[in-house]
Amino acid sequence: MKLEQVAALVGGSLSGDGSIEISDVRGIEDAGEGHVTFVSKKKFFPLLAESKASAVIVEREIDTNIPQIVMASPMLAFAKLLNAFHPETKPKPHIDSRAALGQNVTLGTDVTISPFVCIGDNVSIGQGAVLHPGVVVGPGCRIGDEAVLHPNVTLYRNTILGNRVILHAGAVIGADGFGYTPDETGYHVKIPQIGQVVIEDDVEIGANTCIDRGTVGNTTVKQGTKIDNLVQIAHNCTIGEHSILVSQVGISGSCILGHHVVLGGQAGLADHVKVGDQAMLAAQSGTFRDVESKSAQGGYPSVPIMTWRKYVTLLPKLPEMSRKIRDLEARLKAIEKMESDS
Repeated sequence: MKLEQVAALVGGSLSGDGSIEISDVRGIEDAGEGHVTFVSKKKFFPLLAESKASAVIVEREIDTNIPQIVMASPMLAFAKLLNAFHPETKPKPHIDSRAALGQNVTLGTDVTISPFVCIGDNVSIGQGAVLHPGVVVGPGCRIGDEAVLHPNVTLYRNTILGNRVILHAGAVIGADGFGYTPDETGYHVKIPQIGQVVIEDDVEIGANTCIDRGTVGNTTVKQGTKIDNLVQIAHNCTIGEHSILVSQVGISGSCILGHHVVLGGQAGLADHVKVGDQAMLAAQSGTFRDVESKSAQGGYPSVPIMTWRKYVTLLPKLPEMSRKIRDLEARLKAIEKMESDS
């Protein structure tokens, strides 16, 4: 692909020789002749001076000897080019004889059912869907078009997946919510979990993430949300559109997240917390209070992000501050003793 074609593909403005042949896209430290790279931050400009890349994608035109493609989001261009040069391979549609299909299973066209897949009764699977080895689909589930379920994914009964949903290996969708109530003897009585999980279009869910079914009603992950590995979402939660949940996030029951919410790694929410649209919770933060829209918080319990940064700055100084306070208290007591003795 010529560089001018690359620029047209990503929608950028080309400065330099557009006839250069581009064979691949690489990171700035690995790029060589025939490769296009990208720079999104000034701190990487020194690396560009040493790079052997044939072209670079930048946010604004810079002083460099190599041709450059200028566009608002170099990272987005990088993602598009990775898809262009390294398209995802898709298995040839087929139904493996070692798969087990229940009664009244409806399959769309061009579906792939791999070895040792187990599909329950009354399941529908949309066209172009791919189920990799070891997937288990419970009775009554609906899987949308072009969905991809990687090895050993488990869907419990009546789970609904939209179109182009991606579930990575080991994800468990629709297990019982964690609901118990003690009886008069202290025995924990299980509360039946009769709801569903609904995953809307274009959601991607990481490996070994677990999303519990509603007690009554649904647990819902809305369109375009991306969820990392090892995330736990409890019963009756609603995760808003285009949100980002990073690895090891834990969300208790009946929480509601707005659209474009970002929860950093290991962030946690107590039950019934509401997080407003476009709010952010920093890594390892936790909250039992609602979070306002467009706010950023950090720490535990979470506070506004600037306040949290002050906490973090002061924390290493606390031992020395404590020593000084003790010294001041001792000096004050000595002064008071002198005055009382005089």
